[in-house]
Amino acid sequence: MTNTKNTGIDVPVPESKCEDNKCPFNGKIGLRGRSFVGKVVRITFKKNALIEFIRKRYIPKYERYETRRTRLWAHNPLCLGVVVGDEVKIMETRKLSKTKNFVIIQKL
Repeated sequence: MTNTKNTGIDVPVPESKCEDNKCPFNGKIGLRGRSFVGKVVRITFKKNALIEFIRKRYIPKYERYETRRTRLWAHNPLCLGVVVGDEVKIMETRKLSKTKNFVIIQKL
């Protein structure tokens, strides 16, 4: 019997444990809503990560696509061991701070 809870999504559970209340595997946070795959651009204070992903947007007037980037702050659980440059999967959760409402759930 493990102490990790069932998150309801199909991602592998990390082997290491953490005492973080905002961890989706070992804490009390729930997951819901949207999920994205992006690259870690910056990590601040060990538990905050800036995730960036590129998307294409169609411009009807010119009949072409433009490249846009989206940057989101996400909570970085210590049990995943994410560093700058990693591809990660993030998922929406309740509001964790003024700018954070996503949490990293998988290191790809």
